[in-house]
Amino acid sequence: MPPDAMLTIGELAERAGVTVKTVRFYSDRGLLPESGRSAGGHRRYGPEALDRLRLIRSLRGLDLPVSEVGRVLEGQDGDAPDDVLEDVITGRLQVLGPQLAALRWREASLRLLRDCDPGERAERLRLIGTLSVPPSTASMTRFWRYWLPPRLPSRVVSAFLDQAVPHLPDDPTPAQVWAFARMHALVSGNCSGSVRPQPAVHLPDRGYRPAVLYDGLGEAYALASAELRAGRPPRTGEALDCFVSVYAVSRGTRDTTAFRRLLRRQLAADPRIDVYWQLTAELSTPPGAPPEPNPGSAHDWLCAALDTGTERHAG
Repeated sequence: MPPDAMLTIGELAERAGVTVKTVRFYSDRGLLPESGRSAGGHRRYGPEALDRLRLIRSLRGLDLPVSEVGRVLEGQDGDAPDDVLEDVITGRLQVLGPQLAALRWREASLRLLRDCDPGERAERLRLIGTLSVPPSTASMTRFWRYWLPPRLPSRVVSAFLDQAVPHLPDDPTPAQVWAFARMHALVSGNCSGSVRPQPAVHLPDRGYRPAVLYDGLGEAYALASAELRAGRPPRTGEALDCFVSVYAVSRGTRDTTAFRRLLRRQLAADPRIDVYWQLTAELSTPPGAPPEPNPGSAHDWLCAALDTGTERHAG
């Protein structure tokens, strides 16, 4: 085609493999400028219009909105076309991420309902129906902020929440969806129920300083988590010493045999939320992998180590 040849709207549509209606749509929105009009008022397009129309089709094929296609075309006409296209692509990926996550959670939820026993289906559907898609851990965060002692420093609260609130898998299994649904039901329904009684260390009038305690427990849990990953049974050693020391310092006393006996009795009497930590492990552990330690399993290991050490010393 000669460089100065003009195309009718029908010719442009035929060469690009689209309908005349499509060409008119993009022209009317300013994406495909006309080069002029015939004597009879019909649209005419220059040879560059074909490449531009093919680019528009490619961008629309990626599901870019017309407004974003316009941004890319303006960038093509400017000085930094690659920067504009990269920015638009990045924006679309940010939109698609949550959409894909929502689809994966919906798929796993449907598989969970399809494959369960018919007698369980109504209850599972009821719990799954309370979840947002993509799911949110906001209910877990609210639960822990309610359960933790008041007036903890924000950095201490943030550090604890980072360990206690699970990170949700992008591509969950049906079992992980079910674990999350049960966890959501637990924390949404029990804020004023069975887990409301606070551990003794949450009550300042008992002589404890909760901020000091929670500031130090992270190190003890990290040491215990290393023991759990190594498959070691509860035992005396650095992890237990750190655990007891944190409790002692938070009460302004020393780590003695008498204090360990007192602490053992006190921890045994504290309310327990084992189900939460079990569900956290189910949700956070990839299929076929050993459970990843969390604050709940680390705490249980340390309490068992305290029992073992206290009994041995008493014997």
